[in-house]
Amino acid sequence: MNATPKTATLYRMVMEKHVCPWGLKAKYLLERQGYRVDDHWLETREQTDAFKAEWDVKTTPQTFIDGERVGGYDDLRAYLGKPVKAPDAVTYTPVIAIFAMTAMMALAASWATQGRLLTVRSGEWFIAFSMCALAIQKLRDVDGFATMFLGYDLLARRWVPYAYLYPFGEALAGILMIAGAALWLAVPVALIIGGIGAVSVFYAVYVQKRELKCACVGGSSNVPLGFVSLTENVMMVAMAIWMLVR
Repeated sequence: MNATPKTATLYRMVMEKHVCPWGLKAKYLLERQGYRVDDHWLETREQTDAFKAEWDVKTTPQTFIDGERVGGYDDLRAYLGKPVKAPDAVTYTPVIAIFAMTAMMALAASWATQGRLLTVRSGEWFIAFSMCALAIQKLRDVDGFATMFLGYDLLARRWVPYAYLYPFGEALAGILMIAGAALWLAVPVALIIGGIGAVSVFYAVYVQKRELKCACVGGSSNVPLGFVSLTENVMMVAMAIWMLVR
């Protein structure tokens, strides 16, 4: 005999102009776990508010299994034994994604222009592409970046405008290094901001032993200040010195 399928009841918002993404994710997760979903749509704001009032909950979707309310999407993940990410959890994912993409971009550019993957130019492009990609993250919210950056950068603490100029300098140096143009400008910019940044991070993390969030991927990141941010600045200095010597 076939086992009785597991069933779950799901209440989620499905309106003309809004379909709750968490409701879609909850339905998909339940179906992946072998549940037959009794899918109830809350099609108006009035229905949604009445449901919340009836069950004394603040959000939807809401899942019920075996007659018991499990809760929202995160509660459902926990119920099913899936990891739940804490809102303020530190993560290196943004940096890993950036470096992985810029590495592949550098290899692709090298293959397209020189017919080989691993070349000196691919190494140069990797650092320059990374500088540009990291600058993009900062430029998304310059004020947010500057606020976080002021927490540890030694020069920015003495001259606040530097915190706002930093991402533009990083982007300019990266672009010029990709093009191999105006190195008389790119090299000193990278040396200055990379050198000051490396000293600032080392002092804050390894001397003062402070636990701070890194502004390296923007002002809203949960990347811890430390090895990654130090690497970013050392890469800029190394690239500048290499360009100068070359």
